[in-house]
Amino acid sequence: MNTSLRFALAGCGSIAPTHARALASLTDAALVACTDALPERARAFAAEFGPRPLAWADVLADPDIDAVTVCAPSGLHAALGVQALRAGKHVVVEKPMDISLAACDALLAAQRESGRRLAVISQHRFDRASRAVRAALDDGLLGDLILVDARIPWYRTQEYYDSGDWRGTWALDGGGCLMNQGVHTVDLLRWLAGPAVTVYAQARTAAHIRLETEDAITATLTFASGAIGTLMASTAAYPGFPARLALHGTRGSAVIEGDALQTLAIQGRETVAGEAAIAHAVQVATGGTKAATTLAPPELGAGAWGEAHRAQLADFLQCCRTGATPQVDGTQGRNAVELVLACYESARTGQVVMLPGARP
Repeated sequence: MNTSLRFALAGCGSIAPTHARALASLTDAALVACTDALPERARAFAAEFGPRPLAWADVLADPDIDAVTVCAPSGLHAALGVQALRAGKHVVVEKPMDISLAACDALLAAQRESGRRLAVISQHRFDRASRAVRAALDDGLLGDLILVDARIPWYRTQEYYDSGDWRGTWALDGGGCLMNQGVHTVDLLRWLAGPAVTVYAQARTAAHIRLETEDAITATLTFASGAIGTLMASTAAYPGFPARLALHGTRGSAVIEGDALQTLAIQGRETVAGEAAIAHAVQVATGGTKAATTLAPPELGAGAWGEAHRAQLADFLQCCRTGATPQVDGTQGRNAVELVLACYESARTGQVVMLPGARP
């Protein structure tokens, strides 16, 4: 008897192959259908990866489809997710959760009403580097956070934006470099540093034409913990550089760059980097079990592209079977969107924006 969860994929664009390969690598998942607003694109995807190309209405009506992974443009995530949840499917949506808080709230309401599982892709939480830093923070190894610095100095060509009429639009992309590319780091920033309570941002469109949204943004933040920080994102930083997140505390610092743990420095201990830093985070977290339970197993999230997606989808599958809450659920996805939108509001108004600081 086949006990695999049967998935349909909605939206056969650039991220869809990553989902297809991740699902194919999991023994308890099967990608059985795909759909796209352009039927020819769904047929081409089906020819390469094997699922049946279906119309969206047929996906919703098919009782043999257990779950839907939504890879459509950002501004369609909630609308498709709500329909899938109401049809009794579990739902994964790619980042960002959607482009407005109202849409995120509608998706959360549909999840509660349906009793199905909902996860938002934020696969870098499953990188071993991110989990090592989370373990170090949980065990108090860095002390109290003082400074946080997040940078996403990426580059995208004009051809990238011209390749899809939804890219760089407010209606479907919901923003530019921060909402689309930077939301991963925004999620890690909030997961590791906690909620921000104030934001002051400036943004501009510097290097691209026919772009409604920003390709460069900077922000200063204060956190509920008392830490202060900076956030920078761009798709105009030629030729592009790795994303970087640095956390500095009263007893130590951690730096993640390019999804790798570049530095873990703890007062009174040797400063280490890379895989040695990950092992070090486990070794020094004595007297508790948090590091051991927080770190990803070596075979999951080990660094190759697609492995962290695989790790997150494995977590989602487990939650669908047990009824547990996915590690990146709808509330977590909404939190990242809320911080991005606060940056946009500040950049638009020129004012400091206050955020709710108590949301877990």
